[in-house]
Amino acid sequence: MRISLIFINLVLSKSLSLYHRMHNLYTKVVKILEICKQFSHNLVNEHGNIVRRGPVPKFSDLEVVALSLAAESESIDSEKWLFDYKLQEYKEKIPNLISRRQFNDRRKKTTGLCEAIRKRIALKIDGDEDFFLVDSKPIEVCRPARGKRCKMGQSGDFSKAPDFGYCASQNTYYFGYKLHAICGLSGVVHSYDLSKASVHDLNYMKDVKLEYHDCSIYGDKGYIGADVQLDLFETAHIRLECPYRLNQKDWKPTFTPFAKARKRIETIFSQLSDQFLLIRNYAKITNGLFARIIGKISALTVSQYVNYINNKPIGRIKYALN
Repeated sequence: MRISLIFINLVLSKSLSLYHRMHNLYTKVVKILEICKQFSHNLVNEHGNIVRRGPVPKFSDLEVVALSLAAESESIDSEKWLFDYKLQEYKEKIPNLISRRQFNDRRKKTTGLCEAIRKRIALKIDGDEDFFLVDSKPIEVCRPARGKRCKMGQSGDFSKAPDFGYCASQNTYYFGYKLHAICGLSGVVHSYDLSKASVHDLNYMKDVKLEYHDCSIYGDKGYIGADVQLDLFETAHIRLECPYRLNQKDWKPTFTPFAKARKRIETIFSQLSDQFLLIRNYAKITNGLFARIIGKISALTVSQYVNYINNKPIGRIKYALN
């Protein structure tokens, strides 16, 4: 009996130490900061800041980006909990740490830097891709019953305000935005955009032809449109492949490899919802929501890059930074 108790204590002590090691926020910040420095050439100065007037901040812009991505990778989407509890353990290691309010403001201002670094990382992983997958995911801001009272986007640019929309896959109405994303066969997100929930998926393809050319894009039935497919092919030589509906005249069965490949982008959305808590929203303004989504997708790309340089499957991102 005594031997079994000793064995149980050893197992518990090892598991607790492993748990503490796997959730060391400071270690993740250091790893992500090194990656950001590698891909921030010509984006920041020697101090790691975007060139601008005013005093030089001691906590650099790259450190703000790294802290944001590290928090997202650990499923920390509450800035209050991050600064009031989690970062208290690393006060001595981060002497120049800014306040929660400063972090919130600078996180929004560094979204362009974060996205530029993310694009360079994505091109590094698979820049020669010529077959892509496109899909959309609803981003709910609040419950539909509170939609008319929601103040997000009501001040300033009304074109960025949320709206009511319908999700066919879940057969539900929601109030918020719609995330459009294009990824390669390896699962790396190459481009994405946010639109109102009421905007149809085909409208996103009008912007795709300005960035992509001479490639194939596979989508679901929401992207069926003969006029749009013809326009994409004539203007940018983009082949938009979609599964046929059963009531279409020229119906034919879906090509099996296309159906299997489409699971890749569905896995990406599942990872964003599970580990990076994409469907949970604590933002009060539109810019805050956009900054959080950029941070979540960038954290996903950084985790994929860590697996890429370590010769591991890039899709297994759960413990990539540990």
